[in-house]
Amino acid sequence: MAVQKHGISLGIQRVGAQFFLALTAVGKLTHEDYGMMTPMIDSALEGVKEAKIHALADLTEMEGWEMRAAWDDFRLGMKHRNQFEKIAILGNKKWQEYSAKVGKWFVSGDIQYFEDEQAALDWLQEP
Repeated sequence: MAVQKHGISLGIQRVGAQFFLALTAVGKLTHEDYGMMTPMIDSALEGVKEAKIHALADLTEMEGWEMRAAWDDFRLGMKHRNQFEKIAILGNKKWQEYSAKVGKWFVSGDIQYFEDEQAALDWLQEP
């Protein structure tokens, strides 16, 4: 029996002098994944009063969402839309690139899509 991994890991990383929020999504995300992740993200972002968070979202192993999980993702993004200055989306699928473009409509910060991790990290470090 094959094990199907799915979920999101959340952490803080540092590149040079820049700290950023690191999210890695794996597999097809479920509503239950968001039930576990949302309180962690809410807690991590609690108290952020102005847009200054830089984030790297690694979606290279993500396969998509269940319908209800896609709605959860939208709600989470809307809740924290004013807290991000830059979000680098690291992916390898056309739908991920399109998702980054759509995300620009809902997030006050800048969102860019990358297929190269170093390019994403370099962009996150730019003033």
